[in-house]
Amino acid sequence: MLAIFLQGLAMSAAMILPIGPQNAFVMNQGIRRQYHLMIASLCALSDIALICGGIFGGSALLSQSPTLLALVSWGGVAFLIWYGWGAFRTAFSKNPELAQAEVAKQSRWKIIVSMLAVTWLNPHVYLDTFVVLGSLGGSLSHDERSWFALGAVSASVLWFFGLAILAALLAPWLNTGKVQRIINFIVGTIMWGIAIQLARQTGVF
Repeated sequence: MLAIFLQGLAMSAAMILPIGPQNAFVMNQGIRRQYHLMIASLCALSDIALICGGIFGGSALLSQSPTLLALVSWGGVAFLIWYGWGAFRTAFSKNPELAQAEVAKQSRWKIIVSMLAVTWLNPHVYLDTFVVLGSLGGSLSHDERSWFALGAVSASVLWFFGLAILAALLAPWLNTGKVQRIINFIVGTIMWGIAIQLARQTGVF
Protein backbone atom coordinates (compact mmCIF):
# COMPACT_ATOMS: atom_id res chain seq x y z
CA MET A 1 0.00 0.00 0.00
CA LEU A 2 3.01 2.29 0.47
CA ALA A 3 3.53 2.33 -3.29
CA ILE A 4 -0.10 3.39 -3.84
CA PHE A 5 0.25 6.11 -1.17
CA LEU A 6 3.42 7.45 -2.82
CA GLN A 7 1.75 7.35 -6.23
CA GLY A 8 -1.11 9.52 -4.94
CA LEU A 9 1.38 11.83 -3.23
CA ALA A 10 3.47 12.25 -6.39
CA MET A 11 0.50 12.76 -8.73
CA SER A 12 -1.10 15.34 -6.46
CA ALA A 13 2.20 17.19 -5.95
CA ALA A 14 2.78 17.36 -9.71
CA MET A 15 -0.54 19.19 -10.16
CA ILE A 16 -0.28 21.45 -7.09
CA LEU A 17 3.29 22.74 -7.55
CA PRO A 18 2.81 24.85 -10.73
CA ILE A 19 2.01 28.47 -9.83
CA GLY A 20 -1.70 29.13 -10.26
CA PRO A 21 -4.30 31.46 -8.73
CA GLN A 22 -4.63 29.40 -5.54
CA ASN A 23 -0.89 29.25 -4.89
CA ALA A 24 -0.50 32.94 -5.70
CA PHE A 25 -3.26 33.81 -3.24
CA VAL A 26 -1.75 31.71 -0.43
CA MET A 27 1.69 33.19 -1.10
CA ASN A 28 0.36 36.75 -1.01
CA GLN A 29 -1.45 36.17 2.29
CA GLY A 30 1.71 34.63 3.72
CA ILE A 31 3.78 37.66 2.69
CA ARG A 32 1.22 39.93 4.34
CA ARG A 33 1.09 37.58 7.36
CA GLN A 34 -2.66 38.06 7.20
CA TYR A 35 -4.68 34.96 8.19
CA HIS A 36 -2.18 32.90 6.19
CA LEU A 37 -2.50 29.73 8.29
CA MET A 38 -6.30 29.96 8.16
CA ILE A 39 -6.14 30.36 4.38
CA ALA A 40 -3.76 27.38 4.12
CA SER A 41 -6.19 25.32 6.21
CA LEU A 42 -9.18 26.26 4.04
CA CYS A 43 -7.24 25.54 0.84
CA ALA A 44 -6.20 22.15 2.20
CA LEU A 45 -9.76 21.34 3.30
CA SER A 46 -11.11 22.37 -0.12
CA ASP A 47 -8.55 20.17 -1.84
CA ILE A 48 -9.39 17.24 0.45
CA ALA A 49 -13.08 17.59 -0.47
CA LEU A 50 -12.31 17.90 -4.20
CA ILE A 51 -9.75 15.07 -4.27
CA CYS A 52 -11.95 12.67 -2.32
CA GLY A 53 -14.97 13.69 -4.37
CA GLY A 54 -13.09 13.00 -7.60
CA ILE A 55 -11.58 9.69 -6.50
CA PHE A 56 -14.80 8.37 -4.98
CA GLY A 57 -17.15 9.13 -7.88
CA GLY A 58 -17.23 12.86 -8.68
CA SER A 59 -15.48 12.49 -12.04
CA ALA A 60 -18.62 10.95 -13.53
CA LEU A 61 -20.71 13.97 -12.44
CA LEU A 62 -18.38 16.45 -14.12
CA SER A 63 -18.20 14.52 -17.39
CA GLN A 64 -22.01 14.38 -17.55
CA SER A 65 -22.54 18.10 -16.92
CA PRO A 66 -20.79 20.35 -19.48
CA THR A 67 -23.19 23.17 -18.55
CA LEU A 68 -21.98 23.11 -14.95
CA LEU A 69 -18.36 23.22 -16.12
CA ALA A 70 -19.15 26.17 -18.42
CA LEU A 71 -20.80 28.11 -15.58
CA VAL A 72 -17.82 27.51 -13.33
CA SER A 73 -15.50 28.55 -16.15
CA TRP A 74 -17.20 31.90 -16.70
CA GLY A 75 -17.39 32.57 -12.98
CA GLY A 76 -13.68 31.85 -12.81
CA VAL A 77 -12.90 34.16 -15.74
CA ALA A 78 -14.78 37.05 -14.13
CA PHE A 79 -13.13 36.56 -10.74
CA LEU A 80 -9.61 36.16 -12.16
CA ILE A 81 -9.96 39.36 -14.20
CA TRP A 82 -11.14 41.25 -11.11
CA TYR A 83 -8.40 39.84 -8.86
CA GLY A 84 -5.73 40.40 -11.49
CA TRP A 85 -6.84 44.02 -11.91
CA GLY A 86 -6.38 44.58 -8.19
CA ALA A 87 -2.87 43.12 -8.35
CA PHE A 88 -1.95 45.33 -11.32
CA ARG A 89 -3.29 48.41 -9.53
CA THR A 90 -0.98 47.66 -6.60
CA ALA A 91 1.96 46.91 -8.92
CA PHE A 92 1.65 50.22 -10.80
CA SER A 93 0.60 52.44 -7.89
CA LYS A 94 2.91 55.31 -6.91
CA ASN A 95 3.02 54.01 -3.36
CA PRO A 96 2.81 50.18 -3.29
CA GLU A 97 3.27 50.10 0.49
CA LEU A 98 0.13 52.25 0.92
CA ALA A 99 -1.75 50.10 -1.60
CA GLN A 100 -0.71 46.98 0.32
CA ALA A 101 -1.86 48.59 3.56
CA GLU A 102 -5.28 49.21 2.01
CA VAL A 103 -5.46 45.58 0.92
CA ALA A 104 -4.46 44.47 4.43
CA LYS A 105 -7.53 46.23 5.82
CA GLN A 106 -9.79 43.67 4.15
CA SER A 107 -12.00 41.81 6.58
CA ARG A 108 -11.48 38.15 7.38
CA TRP A 109 -14.71 37.19 5.60
CA LYS A 110 -13.76 39.04 2.42
CA ILE A 111 -10.46 37.17 2.36
CA ILE A 112 -12.24 33.86 2.95
CA VAL A 113 -14.72 34.54 0.12
CA SER A 114 -11.84 35.47 -2.20
CA MET A 115 -10.00 32.27 -1.32
CA LEU A 116 -13.10 30.15 -1.93
CA ALA A 117 -13.62 31.85 -5.29
CA VAL A 118 -9.97 31.28 -6.28
CA THR A 119 -10.37 27.59 -5.43
CA TRP A 120 -13.91 26.66 -6.44
CA LEU A 121 -14.29 28.92 -9.50
CA ASN A 122 -11.16 27.53 -11.13
CA PRO A 123 -12.19 24.78 -13.59
CA HIS A 124 -8.60 23.52 -13.66
CA VAL A 125 -9.00 22.27 -10.11
CA TYR A 126 -11.90 20.07 -11.20
CA LEU A 127 -9.91 18.73 -14.14
CA ASP A 128 -7.00 17.94 -11.83
CA THR A 129 -8.98 16.40 -8.99
CA PHE A 130 -12.04 14.96 -10.73
CA VAL A 131 -10.63 13.95 -14.11
CA VAL A 132 -6.95 13.11 -13.55
CA LEU A 133 -6.87 11.96 -9.91
CA GLY A 134 -10.45 10.69 -10.13
CA SER A 135 -9.69 8.53 -13.15
CA LEU A 136 -6.51 7.11 -11.63
CA GLY A 137 -7.94 6.55 -8.17
CA GLY A 138 -11.26 5.31 -9.45
CA SER A 139 -9.60 2.45 -11.33
CA LEU A 140 -8.10 1.04 -8.10
CA SER A 141 -9.67 -1.38 -5.65
CA HIS A 142 -11.51 0.08 -2.65
CA ASP A 143 -8.58 -0.35 -0.22
CA GLU A 144 -6.03 0.94 -2.73
CA ARG A 145 -8.27 3.90 -3.54
CA SER A 146 -8.24 5.00 0.12
CA TRP A 147 -4.44 4.92 0.26
CA PHE A 148 -4.19 6.76 -3.06
CA ALA A 149 -6.54 9.46 -1.73
CA LEU A 150 -4.55 9.71 1.51
CA GLY A 151 -1.34 10.27 -0.45
CA ALA A 152 -2.98 12.88 -2.66
CA VAL A 153 -4.44 14.91 0.22
CA SER A 154 -1.15 14.65 2.16
CA ALA A 155 0.64 16.43 -0.69
CA SER A 156 -1.96 19.19 -0.65
CA VAL A 157 -1.77 19.74 3.12
CA LEU A 158 2.05 19.76 3.17
CA TRP A 159 2.25 22.14 0.20
CA PHE A 160 -0.23 24.79 1.33
CA PHE A 161 1.07 24.99 4.89
CA GLY A 162 4.66 24.95 3.66
CA LEU A 163 3.98 27.73 1.16
CA ALA A 164 2.13 29.92 3.69
CA ILE A 165 4.79 29.48 6.40
CA LEU A 166 7.71 30.02 4.00
CA ALA A 167 6.13 33.19 2.58
CA ALA A 168 5.54 34.50 6.12
CA LEU A 169 9.14 33.78 7.10
CA LEU A 170 10.42 35.61 4.02
CA ALA A 171 8.00 38.51 4.49
CA PRO A 172 10.64 40.98 5.80
CA TRP A 173 12.53 40.60 2.49
CA LEU A 174 9.47 40.28 0.24
CA ASN A 175 7.42 43.12 1.72
CA THR A 176 9.50 45.98 0.30
CA GLY A 177 8.01 48.34 -2.29
CA LYS A 178 10.11 47.12 -5.22
CA VAL A 179 9.54 43.43 -4.50
CA GLN A 180 5.82 44.02 -3.97
CA ARG A 181 5.58 45.65 -7.40
CA ILE A 182 7.23 42.61 -8.97
CA ILE A 183 5.14 40.08 -7.01
CA ASN A 184 1.84 41.82 -7.75
CA PHE A 185 2.76 42.18 -11.43
CA ILE A 186 3.50 38.45 -11.60
CA VAL A 187 0.27 37.62 -9.74
CA GLY A 188 -1.77 39.86 -12.06
CA THR A 189 -0.14 38.30 -15.12
CA ILE A 190 -0.88 34.78 -13.85
CA MET A 191 -4.51 35.66 -13.08
CA TRP A 192 -5.16 37.28 -16.46
CA GLY A 193 -3.23 34.58 -18.31
CA ILE A 194 -5.40 31.86 -16.78
CA ALA A 195 -8.54 33.95 -17.41
CA ILE A 196 -7.64 34.19 -21.12
CA GLN A 197 -6.92 30.48 -21.24
CA LEU A 198 -10.30 29.68 -19.65
CA ALA A 199 -12.09 32.03 -22.06
CA ARG A 200 -10.41 30.28 -25.00
CA GLN A 201 -11.52 26.91 -23.68
CA THR A 202 -15.13 28.10 -23.67
CA GLY A 203 -14.83 28.89 -27.38
CA VAL A 204 -14.91 32.69 -27.26
CA PHE A 205 -11.39 33.25 -28.64
